[in-house]
Amino acid sequence: MKTSRPAILQRLAASGPFGFGASTLGNLYRRIDDDQARATVNAAWDQGVRYFDTAPFYGFGLSERRLGDALRERPRDAFILSTKVGRLLVPSAATDERFGFHSPMPFDPVYDYSYDGVMRSVEASLHRLGLARIDVLLMHDLGRLTHGADHDRTFAEAVGGGFRAMTELRDAGVVSAIGLGVNEIEVCEASLAHADLNLLMIAGCYTLLEQEAERFLSQCGARGIGVVGAGVFNSGILATGTRGAPPHYDYGIAPEEVISRVAAIERCCEKFGVPLPAAALQFAAAHPAVATVVLGTGSPGRIEQTADLICLPIPDAFWKALRAEGLVSGDCPTPSA
Repeated sequence: MKTSRPAILQRLAASGPFGFGASTLGNLYRRIDDDQARATVNAAWDQGVRYFDTAPFYGFGLSERRLGDALRERPRDAFILSTKVGRLLVPSAATDERFGFHSPMPFDPVYDYSYDGVMRSVEASLHRLGLARIDVLLMHDLGRLTHGADHDRTFAEAVGGGFRAMTELRDAGVVSAIGLGVNEIEVCEASLAHADLNLLMIAGCYTLLEQEAERFLSQCGARGIGVVGAGVFNSGILATGTRGAPPHYDYGIAPEEVISRVAAIERCCEKFGVPLPAAALQFAAAHPAVATVVLGTGSPGRIEQTADLICLPIPDAFWKALRAEGLVSGDCPTPSA
């Protein structure tokens, strides 16, 4: 039986201050050992986090294995787990670094959005996780930004088989909800014409810097489709600010116009004593369509900092100042609105 949209959205809304993104457990950008991985998950649990997101791509299976090991002894109904489909892992010679992951796992990711590919991916994920079920299944990295000239083929593969497999898994109760985990709005709009999706995890598209997606988020809310906000720091610049090392924005060095806009936000932050990452977190989480925001971090200390930042009181005058300077659109809700 298909789980209703309100049920999964209510569970996510009650799943803690933020969601735990487990890409770091796959040794994204740097190695961490098994003990640190488990300690980080435990720290998130201690802060009340009950939503955990992973993917086969994260460390080529390493993230799923570590997350399952850390969660396996927890009461299964006490947390929400999401993983993704769209890539299969095939054996290969292990290398030191691929796609940003410093993982020892001897697999290569291969795109596969077909019916059989989705079914095989779910079975393999359950084995790596060592858990009996997945709550939320997301199709990973569809879209022209990822696939370029191959987009039409991969999207047709998803429409022709992958979405049907996900729907069958939900209808059979193997998963509770289905959706996308992507980096662009356009493929979300296109997918909704072909699949009855519960959730959209959208990275870097609705942030303190990127507000054009507000109308789409409102449409999702009206249709009962939940949004999980990811990439809320736009690859770093909304966490680190503009000073010091060259700031990063959407997986590259930030262009001057972005640096200038963030510098203006920073001036408002300094005026009101608001940490920039707190403003970024709370802005993204404030939209009524956003069920939760997901953040990836690889240390217990960062988990504690994030919990403090997302709960930090921010004066209404700060948001009014951002609106007055044109840094927050009049259509975008803020925590005080």
